[in-house]
Amino acid sequence: MASPTEIRKGKVILYQGSPHLVLEMIHRTQGRQAGFVQVTLRNLNSGSSTNTKLRGSDEVTLLPTDTRRLEYSYNDQEGYHFLDIDTYEDTVLPEEMIKDAKLFLSERNGYDILFVDEKAVQVQLPPAVDLKVVEAPDAIRGDTASAALKPVTTETGLIVQTPLFIKRDDTIKVSSSDKSYLGRV
Repeated sequence: MASPTEIRKGKVILYQGSPHLVLEMIHRTQGRQAGFVQVTLRNLNSGSSTNTKLRGSDEVTLLPTDTRRLEYSYNDQEGYHFLDIDTYEDTVLPEEMIKDAKLFLSERNGYDILFVDEKAVQVQLPPAVDLKVVEAPDAIRGDTASAALKPVTTETGLIVQTPLFIKRDDTIKVSSSDKSYLGRV
């Protein structure tokens, strides 16, 4: 058991019977009243977010966490397979746990996986990922009057608006937060 003032961003706590990732933590005081901690939590089972206040007298349970760098291998009916390069241990994450991250998973790339109590619970994407372009329409002559963009499809199925000079088999850098084009690799 811990005091709410020991909560930090990135930690995992047990809240209402399920593990929650702390997204934001603010310690507040109001005049003569007792202080409290306002936290934004994401439920690691359902993915929903909530804001809550924890008083100084409340007790929270900090769960042991570990972040491991695993290499994405492939996916099948079991789920998405990640390989630990050092131990060759295969970790399988179900599709419900991957959600939107599957558009950024490229084979043989490393990703940080959050483990709570030795159980994988979340894929933590890097700020940008490199993806290979598998389909790019040709640029139309005369489209260069302004900053023209065209939609290209990457190896994961993600459609990204890129400049006209991007061709098939190019590798591009894509932002994992807003799915925008960042540059050519």
